[in-house]
Amino acid sequence: MSSQLLPLFVKLAGRRVVVVGGGAMAALRVKQLRGAGAEVTVVAPEVREEIVAAAAAVRRRPFEPSDLDGAWYAVAAATAEVNRAVAAAAESRRILLNAVDDPGCATAYAGGVVRRGGATVAISTGGRAPALAGLLREAIDAVLPEEIDTWLATAEGERAAWRRSRVPLATRRPMLLEKLNALYHGEPASQGGLPPRAAGGFVSLVGAGPGDPGLLTRRGAERLAQAHLVLYDALVSVDLLKLAPRAHCFSVGKRAGRPGVSQRAIERLLVRGARRGQRVVRLKCGDPFVFGRGGEEALALAAAGVPFEVVPGVSSALAAPALAGIPVTHRGLASGFAVVSGHAEASYGELLDALAPGRMTLVVLMGLGQRAPIAARLGARGWPETTPAAIVLGASGEAAFTWRGSLGELPHAAIPTDRAELPGTLVIGRVAALGALETGAASRPAESATA
Repeated sequence: MSSQLLPLFVKLAGRRVVVVGGGAMAALRVKQLRGAGAEVTVVAPEVREEIVAAAAAVRRRPFEPSDLDGAWYAVAAATAEVNRAVAAAAESRRILLNAVDDPGCATAYAGGVVRRGGATVAISTGGRAPALAGLLREAIDAVLPEEIDTWLATAEGERAAWRRSRVPLATRRPMLLEKLNALYHGEPASQGGLPPRAAGGFVSLVGAGPGDPGLLTRRGAERLAQAHLVLYDALVSVDLLKLAPRAHCFSVGKRAGRPGVSQRAIERLLVRGARRGQRVVRLKCGDPFVFGRGGEEALALAAAGVPFEVVPGVSSALAAPALAGIPVTHRGLASGFAVVSGHAEASYGELLDALAPGRMTLVVLMGLGQRAPIAARLGARGWPETTPAAIVLGASGEAAFTWRGSLGELPHAAIPTDRAELPGTLVIGRVAALGALETGAASRPAESATA
């Protein structure tokens, strides 16, 4: 059990296979083997009627070692004692044995199988956790493209051409990838080749809020409970996924500087899930339409003719300051606020240049790594270095952290290393100096650090 298993796909058509056992699991194995074209002989004192109808031969008696003579493969689906006897007989005859729910006797293990077009994917846990193999099979089935049969035909045709031209094996894979990418990116332009949308397919673009499940909207929770498929962002709390007990949940989030699922690929997954008749939830941090590319996904769904809805969420631009006890507007201090993305200076630069110093509160999402150039740009526009500023990390989680200081100190603000991966929000303006709410806010889940 400790050694690596060698995955194989075996031709059993026309070959003799022996199944020892006549119960429910034996019936399942007989059905699978008959689907592969095997000539199945069943040995057991008592045999189900569906086995009698499917098997090539049935011997209603106890197992004898000679039953395996001439077999290519065997299955033991009986009691532990009988399984051991079958294993000993198989070992002496050099016959591979699958022992159902008895991995210690087995030399071959059945896997969870997904068939799509001409492709077969099998998953095995070496007999240790068949239920997990089944769940993994369902997960792979949920995301495996329907178009694999077309891809397989393309790969088969290319292979024949490469063999005639003596193309080296080492160069074939990137050449095939280029061909398949052309097919993949061409899908939206040829809707006639895709299967029609199944009844009941629907997509919900749901805002997850700032992370705490208690701050999710009631409608958002209902959509998760109904979902068959959930595609969620990298910063979505695992606790939120527990609200979708029936769904397959897949992370499609993107983090700065790390590889991730492309936006076009996410849109294709949404369309594909709905066309399979699934209720799909696209779970996005904060609000779907605030720096979340929810608008792009809505346009893609509309273009594909897929019905969808938008379930707003509490944007982190409002929730993070509030949970840190900072109101983004306050009489006498700020009568308005601006929200910008701090992802890149090209996106926020002109917006900062247009803000008059001291007139409103500036909230920057995804700007923790850009706080030095942001502070410098504001300073160049006349914002005093003494302007109050705050950094809020992981606002709704147990590890929440708040730094308070001034605009001049912002570039050098000390961030605890164990919290550097938490989502961060910058708040700049006179309201950031308000500290009275911080100690009295019942919504604060954790203590803050004040500079």
